[in-house]
Amino acid sequence: RAINDLCAAFDRADDTLEQQRYLTGDTLTDVDIRLFVTLLRFDEVYTVYFKANARLVMLTPSLLNFCRDIYQMPGVAETCHMEQIKAHFFASHAEWNKYS
Repeated sequence: RAINDLCAAFDRADDTLEQQRYLTGDTLTDVDIRLFVTLLRFDEVYTVYFKANARLVMLTPSLLNFCRDIYQMPGVAETCHMEQIKAHFFASHAEWNKYS
């Protein structure tokens, strides 16, 4: 059931971002930032850690372009440290990840 909910949400975001630049229209909002940080981690972490590999950002042009757009905004790239993100998820929460 959880994977179905995830896929439905992924598809809703994809459908919305195919039609407009941001989730709520033409203005960047907090909801866009929240989606960005989730999508930033999705392919590299969530598909492995949570086995949520039914969809991928890199194979979804509207979501990939959304991420690229926000990543290129001044000050954003400097806050995105994928190695640190992966180290946190894969080396913490030993009770969830027996290989951490």
